[in-house]
Amino acid sequence: MAWTSFPVDRFQGAIRAPGDKSCSHRALMLAGAANGVSEISGLLEGEDVINTARAMQALGAEVEQTAPKRWRIKGVGEAGLRSPFAPLDFGNSGTGSRLLMGLMAGYDLTAELTGDKSLSSRPMARITDPLKLMGAQFTPEGRDKLPLTLTGRADLTPISYAPKQASAQVKSAILLAGLNADGLTEVTELHATRDHTERMLRSFGVDVSVRPGRGSQNLVSIRGGQSLQAVETSIPGDPSSAAFLIAGALISPSGGVVVEHIMSNETRDGFFQAAGRMGAGLGAEEIGDGAGERLVDLQAATSELKGCTIPETLVAAMIDEFPILAVIAAFAKGETRVRGAEELRVKESDRISAIVAMLRVNGVEVEEHDDGFTVMGCDGPPPGGGLVETRHDHRIAMSALVMGTASQKPVAVDDIAMIATSYPEFLDHMRTLGADIRET
Repeated sequence: MAWTSFPVDRFQGAIRAPGDKSCSHRALMLAGAANGVSEISGLLEGEDVINTARAMQALGAEVEQTAPKRWRIKGVGEAGLRSPFAPLDFGNSGTGSRLLMGLMAGYDLTAELTGDKSLSSRPMARITDPLKLMGAQFTPEGRDKLPLTLTGRADLTPISYAPKQASAQVKSAILLAGLNADGLTEVTELHATRDHTERMLRSFGVDVSVRPGRGSQNLVSIRGGQSLQAVETSIPGDPSSAAFLIAGALISPSGGVVVEHIMSNETRDGFFQAAGRMGAGLGAEEIGDGAGERLVDLQAATSELKGCTIPETLVAAMIDEFPILAVIAAFAKGETRVRGAEELRVKESDRISAIVAMLRVNGVEVEEHDDGFTVMGCDGPPPGGGLVETRHDHRIAMSALVMGTASQKPVAVDDIAMIATSYPEFLDHMRTLGADIRET
């Protein structure tokens, strides 16, 4: 059975953004390894994050949900993480599996990591290669995909490493391993990537250094032997999830949406910067902070959008938002060009191919590049009427359903089950704002 999004005249209202997925993963991991008891509110309770919670339990932390979106975690502290009795299943989560590889690498344990079909197709050498240099072992030897078995050690060797990819997951895995390395571990980034790991490590009492390098390089370092201390914190709202609701307002015949409690972080605001370049009517009001992050309420209204070339400097800050960017580009006047985004080829799906297919089946002219795509905007509602193959990718599914709210004809998707991995309240929130999404 397909799910279909029907065009609506109005998309309007206010929604509290769901907890940020990236911060939720990190909070569970650091709290689970810390000394003491952490209290975390606003945690995203999607499947990806729940799998990380289960993994931390299996590694020896006490993890308990005390109320909706409120969690209590007693960390292992000086006792350290232990070998789990069964494989750790991360489902669809690249963030959970890759970051926890880094954290586990610094303990005397052995753990098998598994995942679903999509996760098991994603490259892992970018993580395992630097961790091997630090002293961790992975079997089978030479394998680049899950399932993998990791054997860690409590006396890792610090490294200075320059990842080939602009990837927060690679940087974060190395920094987490560096917590238990004997000396200074340093990562040289080609371009600054999302910095939630650095911010959250500081909130747990760990000193992390960040300084500029040559050109656009970023130097991030951590000294081993520091202890994580329990915290009481609130998870900020997810800008990647908020982007779908904001986009729905921008393309609506009559849109006016406020998404509350969103994280405002320059390493995550690429979509909003790009939308602003396209003429989006956006506004923001600062409301405080949470988990070391600034918080804002973001407003969006129906806008006349114009195509533009997305600067490559924004790619890392919007790597998860390109599917929904492609949707608003379909409504814009003129061409929107994306290059330098080859990392999209190895996300939950080959997202460049999936984005191109999503647009073409709905009557939008689009050109595919090795490292991006060019959308020929329709200067108004695109034809719609297509059935989108989601390819087990939650962001393709959500983007297509947003498109259907304002296209000329309804837009259908072949599956929505995977949306629960990152945004379990998506359908409820969309309907609250006026969307008409039904099983057909």
